[in-house]
Amino acid sequence: MSEPRDENPPGIEEALRELRDTGRATLSAGRDAGKALRILLAADVSLARSAFGRTLAFSGVAIAFGASAWLLLMAALVTWLAAGLGLPWSLALLLAGALSAAVAFWGMRTAMGYFEHTRLKASRRQLARLGVGELAGLMPDAGSGVSAEDAAEAVRDATEEQPVKKGLGVDVTPP
Repeated sequence: MSEPRDENPPGIEEALRELRDTGRATLSAGRDAGKALRILLAADVSLARSAFGRTLAFSGVAIAFGASAWLLLMAALVTWLAAGLGLPWSLALLLAGALSAAVAFWGMRTAMGYFEHTRLKASRRQLARLGVGELAGLMPDAGSGVSAEDAAEAVRDATEEQPVKKGLGVDVTPP
């Protein structure tokens, strides 16, 4: 036998109140998610802007050292090596050129390191998880516990030989 129930089922007013409260909570959660994404995008763009400025600065350093070191060190060092140490002119020129190339290489490598920040990686990963962008099909769903960064690394590892292509055959850089 079943026991008699003491509780009455909720009325239509109570059900509508719960539905309204649930809708408000959903809207609030959506607003919070949008706000968090906006903050992330703003921080990512700020980092990219700063990195781009530094990239230009270090590119200028690489160019300046490449050119001025070639002219100034070439003249001073070659003269000192040839006249002061008695080295042949060809060896003196080679040593001055190697020093200039090393400084230019350092400036180029530093600029490339900063330029990497202009790719908006964090924003692209989050947008891909939300289903936006060229890599959306390769990222885990927003509700999954898998990290977007881990998924991006898995995509990168899986596509090393054959890069992911857009509809027109253009390579897609993973976030």
